[in-house]
Amino acid sequence: MHALVTGGTGFIGNALCRALAKNGHRVTVLTRSIARSSSRLPDGVSAVESLDGLQAIDAVYNLAGENLATQRWTAARKQALLDSRINTTKRLLSWMEGLEKRPAVLISASAVGFYGPHGDEVVTESASPGHDFAALLCQKWEAEARRAEALNVRVCIVRIGLVLGPDGGVLAKLLPVYRFGGGGPIGTGQQWVSWIHRHDLVRMFLWLLTETSERGVYNGTAPQPVTNAELSRTLGRVLHRPTRLRVPAVVLRPMLGEMADLLLTGQRVLPERARSEDFIFDYPSLEPALRQVLVH
Repeated sequence: MHALVTGGTGFIGNALCRALAKNGHRVTVLTRSIARSSSRLPDGVSAVESLDGLQAIDAVYNLAGENLATQRWTAARKQALLDSRINTTKRLLSWMEGLEKRPAVLISASAVGFYGPHGDEVVTESASPGHDFAALLCQKWEAEARRAEALNVRVCIVRIGLVLGPDGGVLAKLLPVYRFGGGGPIGTGQQWVSWIHRHDLVRMFLWLLTETSERGVYNGTAPQPVTNAELSRTLGRVLHRPTRLRVPAVVLRPMLGEMADLLLTGQRVLPERARSEDFIFDYPSLEPALRQVLVH
């Protein structure tokens, strides 16, 4: 198959491109600059700066979007976060509309933030959406992707949790603090963290490509979510470092503003659809996943 990937140079997208190419698929990445992205793409993966004239695409992976956690959420930043997701998806839909032969499937990213804070409640794909900014962003992003259904394109939406991998993501920011011995729970530590090993997330993306009966929403999370305190203890145990220091909410909120809610609240998300449709996780529990990422 020939797959088009947006966000292909990112932490998730790059790993997906490698896996697609390894499995014999042709891969093209839509990028803002071929010159900047060429060194970051796997061998055999091509790049384009425009969709004009692009034909014979069998599948589209839509992963592009500015990182939520890099800057304080000012009004301008919120608009940039929305635009980076919605505008790219609109471009894809406009391009698809003009094709004589459209892609068979659009697999579009979203996030577990769709659900908003849920306390200890178990959350599956049927749960109602939240009302905070992250939830509204995900809802708008998903709604735009779903427009492809009217073009007779199969649409799968993956609501992704905290992704664990060896060369980026949240772990890359946490590791220096934990290795120094400064790690510990955030806030109460009782908020739930729904996580997934990047290896399993990429496998899920490939599974949705080949299992042509699959469509709709899938939670891209491991089947065993943990509390923030358990995540901290497990990371410390794997690194053989103490995790006694706690970061209180009163410190985070003045620093991060509304964005602090990403760290202080959470969702206990289960991948109900993937498990019921026989997707097998290689890393269903946290400690083996962290050991694979950090030790091997």
